[in-house]
Amino acid sequence: MRVSVRLILALIAGVTLVTFLFARSEVDSEKRGLRSDLERRAEVLGDIVAEDVGPIETAGPRERLQQRRLQQIVERFGNRERLVGAAVYDLQGELLAVSSKVAEEIAQEPAVTEQVKRQDREGGSFLQAGNKTMHVFVMPLTGDAGVTGKLVILHDASYIQAQSVAIWRQAVWHVLLQVLIITTITMLIVRWSIVGPLAKTAQWLRELRAGRRSPPPQTSGDLIGPLSHEVISIARSLVAARAAAEEEARLREAGESVWTADRLRIHVLSKLQNGRLFVVSNREPYEHVIGDKGIEVRVPASGLVTALEPVLVACDGTWIAHGAGSADTQTVDRHDRLRVPPERPQYTLRRVWLSQEEEDGYYYGFSNEGLWPLCHIAHTRPIFRKGDWDRYQSANAKFARAVLEEMERTEEPFVLVQDYHFALLPRMIKEARPETRVGIFWHIPWPNPQAFGICPWEKELLDGLLGADLIGFHTQSHCNYFLETIDSCLESRIDREHFAVNRGGHRTLVKPFPISVALSDGSDDAHQPLLPDRAALFRQLGVEAAFMGIGVDRIDYTKGILERFRGIERFFEKNPGYREKFTFIQIGAPSRTRIKSYSDLMAETEWEAERINERFRAGNWRPIVFLKRHHSHREIEAYYRAAHVCLVTSLHDGMNLVAKEFVASRDDDQGALILSGFTGASRELRDAIIVNPYDTEALADAIRTALDMDPAERNARMQRMRRVVKEHNIYRWAASLIAELSEIRIDQPEKAAAVSS
Repeated sequence: MRVSVRLILALIAGVTLVTFLFARSEVDSEKRGLRSDLERRAEVLGDIVAEDVGPIETAGPRERLQQRRLQQIVERFGNRERLVGAAVYDLQGELLAVSSKVAEEIAQEPAVTEQVKRQDREGGSFLQAGNKTMHVFVMPLTGDAGVTGKLVILHDASYIQAQSVAIWRQAVWHVLLQVLIITTITMLIVRWSIVGPLAKTAQWLRELRAGRRSPPPQTSGDLIGPLSHEVISIARSLVAARAAAEEEARLREAGESVWTADRLRIHVLSKLQNGRLFVVSNREPYEHVIGDKGIEVRVPASGLVTALEPVLVACDGTWIAHGAGSADTQTVDRHDRLRVPPERPQYTLRRVWLSQEEEDGYYYGFSNEGLWPLCHIAHTRPIFRKGDWDRYQSANAKFARAVLEEMERTEEPFVLVQDYHFALLPRMIKEARPETRVGIFWHIPWPNPQAFGICPWEKELLDGLLGADLIGFHTQSHCNYFLETIDSCLESRIDREHFAVNRGGHRTLVKPFPISVALSDGSDDAHQPLLPDRAALFRQLGVEAAFMGIGVDRIDYTKGILERFRGIERFFEKNPGYREKFTFIQIGAPSRTRIKSYSDLMAETEWEAERINERFRAGNWRPIVFLKRHHSHREIEAYYRAAHVCLVTSLHDGMNLVAKEFVASRDDDQGALILSGFTGASRELRDAIIVNPYDTEALADAIRTALDMDPAERNARMQRMRRVVKEHNIYRWAASLIAELSEIRIDQPEKAAAVSS
């Protein structure tokens, strides 16, 4: 209330001051204009009268005749608007003729006569005559002999002052009206833009404090929006902390042991102690891009960020990644670093720059045209070029230099390398800093030895990997294949009992760490509807249907999307009763489109979807809706929650987190999961309907089974799968990986020379 009163008083003072200044300026301008106009009219009238008067006669009977004529003239002109009258003087200042009104003014105000006597040339001036303001205009009368007299014209100028007073009076009323209008509008704006949102936010906070969850208030605009956003963020953090504490207490009471971000943070501190963690990945956790509103921050939808960010926050670590954003170079310091997350910086992001040539060879070439198809064994021939191999080596060396620079002053560094892009990196780091604990997690499958032997640089890749102290895979079978590959290719001693490789005096552990996702702790439940609005999603897509299927993938030949479509086509052939009732929505994010096999796959996927649609389409119903763009996690989750069945039909996959994301989103314990047996997730989610994606008949039957499943059985299956995902979540994955790496014994030889450029 006090703020509102102060604001109103300030507005009144401001409006009054501004209006006063404008009114004063208007009055001055009006005065100047009226005076100038009066002077011009006096001058024009003087010229007219002077012509009628003519030269003044100073002697003889003609003088007396002229005086009578002069008197007639001045009387004739004395009745004009605002004209007091006229008078004629001779050279000695004697009054010759004067109108009746002027005679009175001259008699009362000698100043007028004095002004006439002093003025010897044409001109006018304003004089105060009692309560009036007079304008006196004097014009010399000339003849053949020169100046013979003076003509005087007097105007009443009091109306100028009256006009000024009227302007001031009008200004006062304007002030009162403006103050009333502006104050009213301002109070409405304040109430709508500030007081109202603040009151809603305060009420929301009170409800949170009381333990009641409700949607956060919707705020917009630049005035209160940022403040409200920060308050809501803090409140959400407190709610999440409370939920974590309550969950931890509940788990202790129940004797359970579910991993959370907070538990992971504490666990990491106890394991790393004085050490610092350095994560290396090709993709960065935060990228800056130039958008419509300037530089924007984007966070990739990645379980890796969810898992590793709490670890890096706990030890103030460093994430080293390729800076690929269009505005990345504009947001780093001179050492190519910046602190993240943007809203609350807690660890360092170091960006490494790659030329277009390096990216083409290292990432698109060797990594994704060579290693990716090699490891997935998915009917696409791997391509290996010497130039790509050279770029792969140079990119790994560049990242190694960046890692060594970042951990230069760290005594107990931990380095965790991510994925197949950096197979050479562990050896490079280990040779430069032997005391470093180095781990690498291989996020894709490891093929059998015969398949991996296709690579011309098989030995170099394996030797680079064995520079690590710990190598992690998703499944035990991938670990077994890796050890078999080492055994068939390199001179080494394999300890199969402990799953370790001894080569050149260095021991490398090989262990499975099944990656997962994070189940919601409930802090964001207010953003989700209580029930999925399936009908609204169908309306957005322009489709009329009763049952929904969902598939979410990058457009990649390993994901079995074409096989999935053929299974759906066979399902409609065998079950015509589901036509015009069941629609399958395929969310397909374009991926690596600069590689021909990927662009060809995109075109083939579109064609196949359209072919099936043309075959079965009816009215507003389509069997398949193909959404070929990137979707946010929130957009995808809406489909997860609404779908009756999710299809994951990968031909070969290390884990496939889509399956676990679908399970994690189903807090209603509904929905069925059809899962390829060639995914790592099928080893854990045994209550899914496991299929062979190459078996079109079995895939069609699985869709029918999922849709016709008894609700009680569907509920029980989902509950068991959710329990698996909850207990074996992303935080447990990170905790296991860090714990295993921290327990490795490291000898302390002399530090080797840094990696050569």
